[in-house]
Amino acid sequence: MLVAGFPAGAFQTNCYVLASGPGEACVVVDPGQEAVEPLEELLAEHRLTPVAVLLTHGHFDHTFSVAPVCDGHDVPAFIHPDDRAMLADPLKGMSRDALAFFGGRLEMREPREVRTLDDGAQLELAGLTLRVDHTPGHTPGSIVFGTTTDEGVEVVLAGDTLFAGSIGRTDLPGGDTELMMRSLRDKLLTRDDGTYVLPGHGPATTIGRERVSNPYLVGLDAPTRGRGL
Repeated sequence: MLVAGFPAGAFQTNCYVLASGPGEACVVVDPGQEAVEPLEELLAEHRLTPVAVLLTHGHFDHTFSVAPVCDGHDVPAFIHPDDRAMLADPLKGMSRDALAFFGGRLEMREPREVRTLDDGAQLELAGLTLRVDHTPGHTPGSIVFGTTTDEGVEVVLAGDTLFAGSIGRTDLPGGDTELMMRSLRDKLLTRDDGTYVLPGHGPATTIGRERVSNPYLVGLDAPTRGRGL
C-alpha cells in the first residue's frame, strides 16, 4: 500500500493520499488550506488518480480545499452527517479568536457531491477497504478511517482525535471532553499496539506508543472484551 502526505497551510494540517500502489486509483484525506497545488504535485509524482476525498471532521483547516479538489477531479467527498454543515458554514466550528481573525467571515461551499458516513460503515475505494468509526469529542461528527496493509498492519487516519503525545482539543463549538475520552477508550485503545496512526497534525505514531506515553491516555483502560460461550 502506498501512503504519502504533506502538511498544508498555516495550521500544518496533514493531507494524505492512500493507494494500493503507484499508478493506481487513490483516496485523498483532509485537503486543508493551500492543499491543491502540493496535492496535484504528489498525485503526479506517484501517477495517482483520485476517486474520493475522505474528511475526518468538518473544521476548515481539514476541509478548506475539498470543493476544488473534488470538483476538479469529479469525485465525491465523504463526511459524517453531524459535521456536514461546516462544509458550507465553517464558522460553526471556530473559536472566538479564529472568528475575530477572519473578521467573522469565511466563505466556503460544499463540493458538488457529498456523501455521509455513519459509524461502522465500510468503504471499498481505490482497491482499499476502509472502515469508519465515529469518534465524537473534538467535533460531533469526528470519524477515523482504518485500513490494513498487505502485511497485515492496521493503519488509522485519526484526524484530530489522537496525536503523538496529545489528543484533540474539546473547547471549540461542539467539543465534548467526556465523549472524547470515551471515543479514545472504546474506538482507539481497543486496537493492537502495532496499529500505525496517521494524525491530522504532527508526526505519525502507534497505538502502543501512545498507550504507554501519552499523558491523556495513561490509565485510560480499554473496555474489557466479553468472553463467548
